[in-house]
Amino acid sequence: MLHQQTIEKLHELRLPGMVQALEEQLKQPEVSSLSFEERLGLLVDAEWLQRQNRALARRLKNAHLKQPASIEDINYRHVRQLDRAQIRSLAACQWVAQHQNVLITGPTGIGKTYLCCVLLEKACREGYTAVYYRAPKFFRELSVAFVDGSFDRLLTRLAKTDVLAVDDWGLVSLNDSERRYFLEVIEDRHGCRSTVLSSQFPVKTWHDLIGNPSIADATIDRLLSSSHRIELMGDTMRRSEASAQSNNSTESENPKTDSATPSRPKAKKEVNA
Repeated sequence: MLHQQTIEKLHELRLPGMVQALEEQLKQPEVSSLSFEERLGLLVDAEWLQRQNRALARRLKNAHLKQPASIEDINYRHVRQLDRAQIRSLAACQWVAQHQNVLITGPTGIGKTYLCCVLLEKACREGYTAVYYRAPKFFRELSVAFVDGSFDRLLTRLAKTDVLAVDDWGLVSLNDSERRYFLEVIEDRHGCRSTVLSSQFPVKTWHDLIGNPSIADATIDRLLSSSHRIELMGDTMRRSEASAQSNNSTESENPKTDSATPSRPKAKKEVNA
């Protein structure tokens, strides 16, 4: 009866992790040999871990990643001039702590989107907030917010986000409104937040993509002043994916019969972006 009252009070205090840990302790007689401090420590650890997991799940949900991605699953086999040491360094997220930017360039299908999502996912795991946009949706949201009067609120929300990723940037040249909106966003984030941009076009052409020389100078100067560049080159990874799928299909049509051990499904790896 006393245990049930304690559990109900923990529920009222909104401590579900401690509730679950206490119920598990009550089912394990050997736990009674532990001291009060040890048992309390286990309960506190369980509550802390559950809160950390909920917070991570919330950050990942709010990040709106285009696809599941993990730094452990990056494909280094495909030749695209991806520097493993640089990625390992970025994985520490010091670039986020120091409010630096990451600029990813390369041809279509080379894995830029996946790397964007990898960087944001790792930032979320390290406790930072993040949000992913494709460039068309990003500028569309800014335009709509300007018209409906929520532009300042959107700028404030973006300015408070630790890592902002804009994918497929520069597919089309910016119009006058878009280039001004973009400068406002970058200005708000400069020196206090981190931005990830991915583009099919090399950085040296971004000035022309923005158009207006004055706004282009101001925007690019803020992006480049403290940035890491990932410049990818090589064939599209989508051909590799298609080839792999074709091989898998052939293997399934001609299954081997010399083994009775069923194969386990493989974890999803990076194939294209």
